[in-house]
Amino acid sequence: MKFLTSDLEDISWVQHGFFTRLGGVSSGVYTSLNCGLKTADKLTNILANRSRVSEVMGILPEHLMIAKQVHGAQVVHVEKPWKFGNAPEGDAMVTAEKGIGLGIITADCVPVLLASKKDRIIGAAHVGWKGAFGDTLESTVEAMKKIGAAPETIHVALGPCIGAHSYEVRDDFKIQFLEQDRSNERFFKEAPRQGHLLFNLPGYVAEKLYALGVTSVHDICQDTLMNETSFFSHRRAFLKSEKDFGSQLSVIVIK
Repeated sequence: MKFLTSDLEDISWVQHGFFTRLGGVSSGVYTSLNCGLKTADKLTNILANRSRVSEVMGILPEHLMIAKQVHGAQVVHVEKPWKFGNAPEGDAMVTAEKGIGLGIITADCVPVLLASKKDRIIGAAHVGWKGAFGDTLESTVEAMKKIGAAPETIHVALGPCIGAHSYEVRDDFKIQFLEQDRSNERFFKEAPRQGHLLFNLPGYVAEKLYALGVTSVHDICQDTLMNETSFFSHRRAFLKSEKDFGSQLSVIVIK
């Protein structure tokens, strides 16, 4: 089973991994480590894949927490595991508890893993353009602050997502970002297709984190759209007219 790590690896009490699509039991468009429930993949396959991830992370499968992601700003403070099928709604989670895995499902959005090196507090967030433009990152950092983490002690890793040279958007998509801040112009450049631009989502996410007082952000620079062998991609499935797609999982745990 293949997974990627980041600078968070230097924090001795943190275990984390950005898992690829490799090493699971699913087949077809879900080949092979599909961990997303919002698919037509067999539930038994998805649970088996999640169990494999849990084993690699050194936790019990029932301690891998994955919230109902809705592209919002709700943050779940995880103090104890919930039962499967009873997950709360939220696009971010924080905890100070050992042995609880915070899992983020993505297929182009940015999986954001956070750890307060000084305060032994972790967080994880699912950040698409809506969450990045909105308050997902702000809410996550604020939730970590509430349980004792100072922003300047938070180290962040950005996992596999649609890259700056792949995320094509319509020209008018940029307007709302310029209304938010004229300097956001730097996250857009001309696309080969007329009437379209390329949007640097991970770059925008990183800058928002710095603006929140975070001083360490590591982007592992893996483009989900361009690397079909290693990653699932919602956009690629759309471009190929596939009816469905799988999702990869990113996890962070306090050892």
